[in-house]
Amino acid sequence: MATRLNYGKTFLLGFGFFGLSVVWGVYNAFVPIFLSEKFHLSPIIVGFFMTLDNIAALFIQPPVGAWSDRLRTPMGRRIPFLLIGAPITAVAFGLIPLPAALPLFVACTSTLLLSAALWRTPVIALMPDITPSAFRSQANGIINFMGGIGAIIALQTGGILYKMSPNFPFWLGSGLVLLSALAVYLFIEEPKEYSTEEQPGILASLREVFTNEDKSGIRILFAIFFWFIGFSAVDTFFTLYAKNHLGLHEGDGATLLSVLPLFFVLFAIPSGYIAGKIGRRNTISMGLMIITIILVLLYITPASALLTGIAPLPLVGIPLVEGGARMLTLAGVLLIFGGAGWAFININSLPMIVDLTSAARIGTFTGLYYLFSTFSAIVGPNVNGLAIQLTGDNYNVIMLIAPMFMLIALWLMLGVKRGEATR
Repeated sequence: MATRLNYGKTFLLGFGFFGLSVVWGVYNAFVPIFLSEKFHLSPIIVGFFMTLDNIAALFIQPPVGAWSDRLRTPMGRRIPFLLIGAPITAVAFGLIPLPAALPLFVACTSTLLLSAALWRTPVIALMPDITPSAFRSQANGIINFMGGIGAIIALQTGGILYKMSPNFPFWLGSGLVLLSALAVYLFIEEPKEYSTEEQPGILASLREVFTNEDKSGIRILFAIFFWFIGFSAVDTFFTLYAKNHLGLHEGDGATLLSVLPLFFVLFAIPSGYIAGKIGRRNTISMGLMIITIILVLLYITPASALLTGIAPLPLVGIPLVEGGARMLTLAGVLLIFGGAGWAFININSLPMIVDLTSAARIGTFTGLYYLFSTFSAIVGPNVNGLAIQLTGDNYNVIMLIAPMFMLIALWLMLGVKRGEATR
């Protein structure tokens, strides 16, 4: 049994998540703008369209995770999915801003969604494959640190590039996907010794979790479902919230949102170590309380107050007047705490899920994690898109609905008894 975390290998594996984070950061920030302004779709249709990636993931990622548990090739059981899916993802993503007709736009996004769903679960399952249980929260912190850097590049650099040309953020994402996939392929050697343990499929594993006398597994999975409803809805509509409620340019809205992944990145690694000290459940519960408070404050604080300048911040600040210095606003301060809270939640949830099972079924249980998180990401934007439309295009309402789901998730986590690190 390893006595320490292999930091070099874990950072390299994080490049795979880095590439995916750039893609989804750009996709979530700017595709709603295309849909709303280029193709003139209503908020509820925009919300539905933004769930299509999660619908694809719902049907593809869980069975692919179970398939990767059973696959045997000279390159391993996870890497082949990366080598097929990543190049297709890069090409399709680069084409998204080009079509002038909605059917061609849908063809590009559909190809992206299907190809990205093919390789996400196997790449994420590599982390517990190569990391002992005691270090999985720390390793997940490092991998999400890399993913958070990808999200910052997507939002902060993407916001600047979008002002130059709407094509540029997508072309940047395509190149980074190829580079990150190449880094994982060249430098990560996955284990070649496989257990002979019988490996039930995704449905049998789900049935096992539901029927287990200890309900910790199902409570964790439903907690994941509810907290991702809240978070994915905010993530999907934030640029439109910033434009319509705060009165910002779309690019500045994306830059403002980049404060959250920046501080997610800064707290990603510490949150893994905090969980090592006080436990994963306690750390997640603390994060849920923090992010609930932040969302409520964003809802009740007037837009003018949220745009109050606090201090100069060159990289992720926003100009409050044309040509003015970039400033950290009150909204940015709240998003700082939101990023820390989201790190406490997100870093420790996947390690809890994979520590419910054995090494032979890590891909399958990673698939269960994505089954619940992606299903919630389908529900979240639709619920919020409908709420926005019913309230006369009031984009602030998402900051009222989202914390309700966070509180449900907190209640579920308080009853969890398993999923902590083993020695």
